Amino acid sequence: MNVYDSERMYELMQPHGYTTTNNYDDADLVILNTCHIREKAAEKIYSELGRIVPHKINSDKQGKKLNIVVAGCVAQAEGKEIIIRQPMVDIVVGPQTYHRLPELLNTISNTSRRIVDTDFPIENKFDELQKARINNNSVAFLSIQEGCDKFCSFCVVPYTRGAEYSRSVNAIILEAKNLIKHGAKEICLLGQNVNSYHGEYNNKTYSLDKLIMEIANLENIKRIRYMTSHPADMTDGLIKAHGEVAVLMPYLHLPVQSGDDKVLKAMNRKYSSLEYLHIIEKLRHARPDIAFSSDFIVGFPGETDQAFENTLKLVEKVNYSQAYSFKYSRRPGTPGSIMTEHVAEVIKKVRLSALQEILNTQQLDFNSTFIGKSLDVLIERRRKDKQLVGKSPYMQAVHILEGQYEIGDILKTKVLAADKNSLKGDSIQLLAGANN
Repeated sequence: MNVYDSERMYELMQPHGYTTTNNYDDADLVILNTCHIREKAAEKIYSELGRIVPHKINSDKQGKKLNIVVAGCVAQAEGKEIIIRQPMVDIVVGPQTYHRLPELLNTISNTSRRIVDTDFPIENKFDELQKARINNNSVAFLSIQEGCDKFCSFCVVPYTRGAEYSRSVNAIILEAKNLIKHGAKEICLLGQNVNSYHGEYNNKTYSLDKLIMEIANLENIKRIRYMTSHPADMTDGLIKAHGEVAVLMPYLHLPVQSGDDKVLKAMNRKYSSLEYLHIIEKLRHARPDIAFSSDFIVGFPGETDQAFENTLKLVEKVNYSQAYSFKYSRRPGTPGSIMTEHVAEVIKKVRLSALQEILNTQQLDFNSTFIGKSLDVLIERRRKDKQLVGKSPYMQAVHILEGQYEIGDILKTKVLAADKNSLKGDSIQLLAGANN
């Protein structure tokens, strides 16, 4: 979602004469797009601002103006506190109002005042964003849903992104067609809780599985993915779609967070470990080759040694192809921040290491099963060493020695080697060209 938001902000600024630069000294505008999920990510913003401010001071001395914008979820959560801590910031704008950036920049150029815009506006920001939408990539993100009503006790998303909102089916299909027209072969449907999608279509309400079927019928779409999902909203219809929609990729990010029922209840996750495993079982029945990734929080308040062992047992049962794991980070304003029985940092560190050892082994084992086999790889970019880099249906990065291929080509590729993070392969056959 942050990548999506960053791309949209760039697109908003392009019609106003902006382009990108890798050098702060050349910049007229710096936008820091921020995440508030973990404390470390939030604090890094102030560290980065400390590096930018000298460039702003130098710019002022030269008679130029460097505007600094802090956007995203830290901006939403901290608001004017950001300008109090760092007065050289010009604009603080939340994830629901960044479509106003050109207007806000025009305002400060005329008034020289600082602006904080963290409202939850009535107007639909997606209408504004779609006007500026540009896509030249083989893979495109398409935001279909924002916000969350789940209120997990560790999470700031309901407070920074707001209540759940689903875009209309017609608006999504129109944007999808435009993305495909400009080269997208794969569309990844985005939402903080994407499988709670409930968009309007001809006076009816469409669930995510029905939306996926509509997009699957569009000409020249080759792949569909979606993230991030909540297990409590994994419906039978969506599970069935994984077995019936050929372009829906056999890979699902389904965060479990913990394998212990008491911890899950304290997290307010609204499912048990057994229910989660039952969902995994049904998905594998519908699509036997499906691969799973997940998120894990280690050391949530009240997590005992036995609770952590239950998480390890669940990991062994599911056998993930990929996973993200973190030590619990107390976020101000969330129910978890005022819970007692906080786990010591040294214990969190030991547990995280043990969990990641298992997850890393599973990821390497999964990748290694493809050695000697063929995978369809969608080419996304070229590296400086002349290798092509693409993604398999299972979200693995695949490196291929460059041939006469284009970004957006889909190649049948024989896997020659594997490590934990990627595969190496040799192209066998062009399955679909960038222009078809």
